[in-house]
Amino acid sequence: MGALPQLSTAGRADDAYPGPVTSSPALVRAESLIRSVPDYPQPGILFRDITPLLADREALQATTEALVAPFRGAFDVVAGIEARGFILAGAAAIEAGSGFVPIRKAGKLPLPAAAVDYALEYGTATIEMHEDLPAGSRILLIDDVLATGGTLAAGRRIVEQLGYTVAGISVLFEIDGLGGRDVVGDVHTVFRS
Repeated sequence: MGALPQLSTAGRADDAYPGPVTSSPALVRAESLIRSVPDYPQPGILFRDITPLLADREALQATTEALVAPFRGAFDVVAGIEARGFILAGAAAIEAGSGFVPIRKAGKLPLPAAAVDYALEYGTATIEMHEDLPAGSRILLIDDVLATGGTLAAGRRIVEQLGYTVAGISVLFEIDGLGGRDVVGDVHTVFRS
């Protein structure tokens, strides 16, 4: 996969985020709906709660369009990583006029064809995926956040293990300074923190 387009950021001095990858008023507004919850799910973690953004139709539409835009026409199916990645990937699949494939936590699929173990920022986990697509299908992989990169790297591995092609990786936001981009490689990010 080639390098993703370099998108400009519009910095904002009044909050924790340096700004969305575009200065679109709809994305600036959408970003303002993401709230930070300290010490969740455990002490020392700053959780980014996207539920207010998801509840707002205009914000959800703007972010969904931004997740898909750089890859439009380059993928066949959107895959989302459980759990918040499901929500965004499902909306992105509808936006793109494509199908959706879930990448689930271990034990949640009736016929998993592959499983990959990976490290989280605060533990370990396993993801699984069905083998329901034609060989060589091009997949846009979507998740809500890029932190240390473990989840998305596992997502890439499981897609490739099943003989599919990762057409691109897109996330709602990236937490800078945790090395996720070094682990995953090219990632399209809508927001950064």
